[in-house]
Amino acid sequence: MSNTKKLHVKKGDTVMVLSGDDKGKTGRVLTVYPDKTRALVEGINIVTKHRKPTAQNTSGSIDKIEAPVHLSNLMVMVDGKPTRIGRKRDENGKLQRFSKKSGEIIK
Repeated sequence: MSNTKKLHVKKGDTVMVLSGDDKGKTGRVLTVYPDKTRALVEGINIVTKHRKPTAQNTSGSIDKIEAPVHLSNLMVMVDGKPTRIGRKRDENGKLQRFSKKSGEIIK
């Protein structure tokens, strides 16, 4: 059993960025890194990556890629509005995420 904490963000969620250069932008979560408490968000935190020439890529390149964002800077969007996330048990005893703003169950 790992001792990673339950996170408010999951792969596939639409999130809004709360601070930083991309503040106010929204995107879809591509990957979550629980051990680093970071997430990779589509189109957010774009950085320039310089790649050295290799046998396959003889010229090298300068690529723009997404870098992970800290989870504290992300808020889940439900029905186009940012909301805090709560957890409650359903009738089967399974934990489900819900929107604190609307009370709606998330996935």
